[in-house]
Amino acid sequence: MCGIVGYLGKQEAYPILIKGLKRLEYRGYDSAGIALLNQGLKVYKSHGKVSDLENRIQGMDLSGTIGIAHTRWATHGEPNDVNAHPHYSESKDLAIIHNGIIENYASLKEELINRGHHFASQTDTEVLIHLIEDIQQNEELNLLEAVRVSLNYIVGAYAIVILDKNQPDTLIAAKKGSPMVIGLGEEEFFIASDASPIIEYTKKVVYLDDEEVAWLHRSGDLKIKTIKNKEKNPYIQKLEMQLSAIEKGGFPHFMLKEIYEQPRSIKDSMRGRLSASQGIVNLGGIIDYEQKFLNAKRIIIVACGTSWHAGLVGEYLWEELTRIPVEVEYASEFRYRNPVIYEDDIVIAISQSGETADTLAAIELAKSKGATIIGICNVVGSSIARATHAGSYTHAGPEIGVASTKAFTAQVTLLALMALSIANQKGSIPKSRYYQLLAELEALPEKVERALDVNEQILELSKIFKFAQNFLYLGRGYNFPLALEGALKLKEISYIHAEGYPAAEMKHGPIALIDAHMPVVVIATKKGAYDKVVSNIQEVKARKGVIIAIVTKGDMVVSQMADYVIEIPDTDEALVPIVASIPLQLLSYHIAVLRGCNVDQPRNLAKSVTVE
Repeated sequence: MCGIVGYLGKQEAYPILIKGLKRLEYRGYDSAGIALLNQGLKVYKSHGKVSDLENRIQGMDLSGTIGIAHTRWATHGEPNDVNAHPHYSESKDLAIIHNGIIENYASLKEELINRGHHFASQTDTEVLIHLIEDIQQNEELNLLEAVRVSLNYIVGAYAIVILDKNQPDTLIAAKKGSPMVIGLGEEEFFIASDASPIIEYTKKVVYLDDEEVAWLHRSGDLKIKTIKNKEKNPYIQKLEMQLSAIEKGGFPHFMLKEIYEQPRSIKDSMRGRLSASQGIVNLGGIIDYEQKFLNAKRIIIVACGTSWHAGLVGEYLWEELTRIPVEVEYASEFRYRNPVIYEDDIVIAISQSGETADTLAAIELAKSKGATIIGICNVVGSSIARATHAGSYTHAGPEIGVASTKAFTAQVTLLALMALSIANQKGSIPKSRYYQLLAELEALPEKVERALDVNEQILELSKIFKFAQNFLYLGRGYNFPLALEGALKLKEISYIHAEGYPAAEMKHGPIALIDAHMPVVVIATKKGAYDKVVSNIQEVKARKGVIIAIVTKGDMVVSQMADYVIEIPDTDEALVPIVASIPLQLLSYHIAVLRGCNVDQPRNLAKSVTVE
């Protein structure tokens, strides 16, 4: 959600900034802008895509070796040229780009208007840069100190970069609750919301912590202070990301590339953690907290969107294998409903980006109550990775498509590994079952590879249903969360209304929707409540519903009843959601492409939801 890029050094800034914005397009945005120091402070902005900005400023003098750039996802004020970032201060000596939300902007704006300030936009961001300049001038502070002091008056979240016309050798950056990484080159700096715009220039990075302000100088000096005026030593880390990981690699879309990467990403999520032949599950990230798990009376999983669906699968896994009660909460609701949290509770927070604002807030609430917080995320160095007591990375690799695919299967895989490890130590499952699931997990990458073989079949199927107005997804047991996930994938990238339900709940309302025009996707693998699912299919057929069934290879019952059948390899019931998710992802992808939708950047959505 929103993208930040900044550059200070010896190279021309504009090409680096524009390329960086394109790398961040996956985050979701509706306008773009750039500010350069070039015989003055010049700001260029445009509603629409980065390409619209490029077209607007083509032929202009864009030289200069310092600049900032931004893609905006509208919060305060409609998406237009004026509300796009960067924003000027009152004197137009300063320009700012900002991710996040300033919650108390209205009262600050009123005070600044009373002090003679004039505002061009409807944004909270413009208020912030006016406040900084006001404090700088009235308190006679340098810019670093003015930013530091100003942020003590701010309520909300921010990642900001500030450019000063009068200081052509410096940039100021700060963050709270919104991601920011600083790349270190030879007497040059790169700033971004995540590492994707940085990796081709440097592997050395510093991740700012909340309420830290960084001063960057062309000489290569980097100073960091907290907003409370405590100096910090920059902690330099090495980027592990590869440039090839954020390129399409011959695929037409990132989403399809990431669907096809799942045999590898699932294997990577288990690499070094699982050995079926030795009977070992080893999760180093949580080893110091295993006793907490063994003593836990309850586990709470907090997440949003697709990660919440992974958490629902995790609930089935943990309760079956460890016999520990599990509650799965929307992070956005958990933080506001005054939940009952005990000190011996374990809270598992799941987020692909590691920056999800609601999940971070839920973590802080649970920590304040004394609970132990375990994180599952994909991005090394992310805010959730730093805010939790312990946890594990999924190692799925960068996920650029807004609709999550490989992150979901990696999250479920990691939840299964965790549950299996604790179950074995508790003795809550027989050894035979333990070894059976180890072998099933190790076989997952190969089974997912075979599940991808249905791609051409699903492409043909998608041609039939590309004009459908509604879809219903049904599943039971472990497959109920997958029905929710399948419906989410379809609606977020194809804009077709879709709902997921437990199959048994269909007759308690949704059955009223079924007619000859309603496609019903049923996950009907030959495990668990198979006979009950067969009965649910008969209920749909009796009302002339069109059945698309995901079945176990060789199925002879549902195959005779369904209108369209997609086969997947036989898989243990507990792990079916991982394998069965593949055809559902492909179905959503192909329908969306056939409808002419922007698959990687669906409308109104953002990859990393860093605001409420």
